[in-house]
Amino acid sequence: MSEPARPSPAAAPRSAARAPLAFDRGHTDDLVAFLAASPTPYHAVANAAERLEKAGFRQVVETDAWDGTAGGRYVLRGGAIIAWYVPEGAAPHTPFRIVGAHTDSPNLRVKPRPDSGTQGWRQVAVEIYGGPLLNSWLDRDLGLAGRLSLRDGSTRLVNVDRPLLRVPQLAIHLDRSVNADGLKLDKQRHMQPVWGLGEDVRDGDLIAFLEETAGVPSGEVTGWDLMVHSVEPPAYLGRDKELLAGPRMDNLLSVHAGTAALTAAAAAGTGLSHIPVLAAFDHEENGSQSDTGADGPLLGGVLERSVFARGGSYEDRARAFAGTVCLSSDTGHAVHPNYAERHDPTHHPRVDGGPILKVNVNNRYATDGSGRSVFAAACERAGVPFQSFVSNNSMPCGTTIGPITAARHGIRTVDIGVAILSMHSARELCGARDPFLLANALTAFLDG
Repeated sequence: MSEPARPSPAAAPRSAARAPLAFDRGHTDDLVAFLAASPTPYHAVANAAERLEKAGFRQVVETDAWDGTAGGRYVLRGGAIIAWYVPEGAAPHTPFRIVGAHTDSPNLRVKPRPDSGTQGWRQVAVEIYGGPLLNSWLDRDLGLAGRLSLRDGSTRLVNVDRPLLRVPQLAIHLDRSVNADGLKLDKQRHMQPVWGLGEDVRDGDLIAFLEETAGVPSGEVTGWDLMVHSVEPPAYLGRDKELLAGPRMDNLLSVHAGTAALTAAAAAGTGLSHIPVLAAFDHEENGSQSDTGADGPLLGGVLERSVFARGGSYEDRARAFAGTVCLSSDTGHAVHPNYAERHDPTHHPRVDGGPILKVNVNNRYATDGSGRSVFAAACERAGVPFQSFVSNNSMPCGTTIGPITAARHGIRTVDIGVAILSMHSARELCGARDPFLLANALTAFLDG
């Protein structure tokens, strides 16, 4: 993995605004590499950790005692990572500034008994994770990746990043009404991929293949968390290559930007009045209720232990949390040229128009007026434009980790992100400039 292209902190004083940014394609090139190397949440956090290590951060283990010395640290748990940088002289009650994101994306995940098949086709039994656009997984070359759990309690990442699977669509000759009446897919019957031929389907074939691929002795894998991914690499699109098409932008785009922002803030850490944090959770797409999700105890436990490791009391913890702000960064909806009526008529976020501030008065997003001021100040310091997003009143509004973070920890939280098209597709679309603008806004927030 190449060294991340980090946004450069402002040369001017922290309170000063910067001139509008010139686009540096190096950041987006690095995002392309990050997306391609991160087919699962487990790979994403491993790649983020590698970048943090290069920036001087070190991993701490949850079962060990923690010290309160200055420097960068991170915790890995499954598909989640929490990283933070303690500046020299930070008091126990020093507040945090958090960039929140999530590592998971809707996809197809392998069942406990994966080997299946019928009519001479060998298939892999999958379950639907989150809310994917099912049709986007049809007739696409698919790989398989994830985490293997071994007999000795260790884990091993595996990635078959070549055409291995395919979910074949029914030919139009056998479904003449599909274009008139719309495609109707049954999640159980129609989404099982094929991966070979043969009448003799044997339990254990898929896992044996993955053991061989990962260099694991036969019979050592006793558990797995495996998921399907498109093997088509991310690519610039358009006449002037001003668009970026790729998988898992929701929400690895934010994880990548947050990692770059944290390393940049740590590099310019002198004079920080707060502790910058990256919190990238798993399981957002199915409700965040897990030990690695935003509705679990991971973030609160890490922040509290940081306070206590610096000699703090419960009073210090309360003071630190009261002064903490979180930018919850997740992708949002750009105005769609073919469906503009589905959007609010006065809010049409455009790609490459800068990050979006997400607002919903029913708390599907956590942003309020004071939060808007925090984000506006960071964008002004960074020289980054921003836009506002609200849903059409007649359409239900999605949600993300922002309201969960605010309610669970009592932390002021602002929901933001990058506007994209084809959200929850196997392949999404954004402006090539927006990831760079987001990373600079997050850097100004963490460094401000």
